This record gives sequence, C-alpha cells and structure tokens, in this order.
Amino acid sequence: MTGRVSIREADFDLSAEVAALREGDAGVGAVVAFVGTVREHGSGRALSGMELEHYPGMTESAIEAMIDAALQRFDIRAARVVHRVGLLQAGDQIVLVAVTSAHRAQAFQACEFLMDYLKTQAPFWKKELGADGARWVDARSGDDAALERWGLRSGNAG
Repeated sequence: MTGRVSIREADFDLSAEVAALREGDAGVGAVVAFVGTVREHGSGRALSGMELEHYPGMTESAIEAMIDAALQRFDIRAARVVHRVGLLQAGDQIVLVAVTSAHRAQAFQACEFLMDYLKTQAPFWKKELGADGARWVDARSGDDAALERWGLRSGNAG
C-alpha cells in the first residue's frame, strides 16, 4: 500500500490494507473499515454488474481533500480509501474506507463521514448493467441527506 488513495481496476485485500494502514503506529487503538460491494439489485431491477468510470487525477485529488477534511474534523491517526473502476460483477468489492484512531468513536464517525462524502462528492460515474440494458446511476437524495448531517451540502440530487 502506498498513499492514502488508490483508484484501480484490481481487487483489494482488506487484511493487507488494514495491516499497512496501522503499520508502525503503536498509538492505534481502533481500526474501522467499511467495504462496499456491488449489489445484485439496484434501482428496482436485477443487476449483472456495474461499470465505473472516473477522471484520473481529479478523482484522487477530491478524495485526498475528503481525507484532509476528516483529519481536521475527527481525532483520527490515518485513513485510506480504495475505489475500484472498470467492469465489476454483482458481489465484487467496490470500495474500502479504513480509518485508524486511538479510540473507536472517532474512527467510526470518520469512516461514516468519509463514506457519506465519497458517495456525493467523488467524481465517479456509475452505470448499472442488467438484462434490460445499461443505465447511468443518478445521485440519490438520501446520499445528499447523509452528507447534510455533517453540515455539508452537495446539491447533486434533485
């Protein structure tokens, strides 16, 4: 693992990512990790998979800024975001958000904050694939509402 952000097609190993995140930091008392997977149902229909696109450079910078915001807002020691792009099948891992802290409460809050921020602010474009064809996924108002509880607004969903 290098850096705080990795955007890639290849799958990730949760254990290896967490071990690298906490390596050499004896002050870590809590590690919280969220792994999101591609669902077999979305937008009210059966899915065979999902295709994700991003804008290289812009996406990494946006996520780095999200991590900086989390470091300022919460008492955390480190954070790591891995997000896959390309063609993914139902059941595949799609995203990892991992956070270390001295105490669990801050780690849980920071992880949730980062995931809420990621869902609304990171420049990814998602296309759901199903038997009835492909459909681009719009931002959901529930994701915007989740971000608003942190005092932030996205304006993505209408």
